Amino acid sequence: MSRNQSIDRILSNWTYDPGNVNVRIVRGDDGRDVIQMRVHESYLDYLLSRTLRDEDFELSDAQCQEVDREFVQFYHRRVCWLTLRQYAQALADADHTLALMDFCLDHSPDDEWTMTHEQYRPFVLFHRIQAAALEQLEQNAAEAAVQTINTGLDQLRELFIEHDAEDMFDDNELVVRLIELCESLRDHYRVGRTLEEQLQDAVSREQYELAAKIRDELARRQT
Repeated sequence: MSRNQSIDRILSNWTYDPGNVNVRIVRGDDGRDVIQMRVHESYLDYLLSRTLRDEDFELSDAQCQEVDREFVQFYHRRVCWLTLRQYAQALADADHTLALMDFCLDHSPDDEWTMTHEQYRPFVLFHRIQAAALEQLEQNAAEAAVQTINTGLDQLRELFIEHDAEDMFDDNELVVRLIELCESLRDHYRVGRTLEEQLQDAVSREQYELAAKIRDELARRQT
């Protein structure tokens, strides 16, 4: 995009304030006075600003339609990011969608409408796990990538349990694909037991001194 087509410079000099109507009058190139309104970065941002003023906020039909639109737009962009191997951006968009789903759970006017989106939570979580692991792999952190998949699988299992579908977990296509990716990374990068797995092993064997040492190492890595 050429410089004269981009409005990034304008927006960077005009901070958005969610608590007020962000509007101003500016002089156009032809001498006209024009009104500019600064809007939210996303519809989720707008909705969150509404809850700051109204804790009992409930989505209207029109707002539900806008939420539908944002779900679709972020889905398409997330798939594009993954195709382009822009994993950090895909991860951010997955987090955005999950946050929007959480918002709908809290403020939806209709449970049936909520489930039209909630049914895709495992798929969005799958994309998030995949993007996070592949981003770590690009940073030569194969063990961290494996652990990210393990943690993600635990999150998915909890989701299946929450919806009384744990018996479907092992055969779920998304779960199978993540396990295959995990094993592929282990084989290709020769990743043994991760520190988190070693910690679980030590605790299950009641090797508490070893478990303490592993916890210290995990804390050191995180800092």
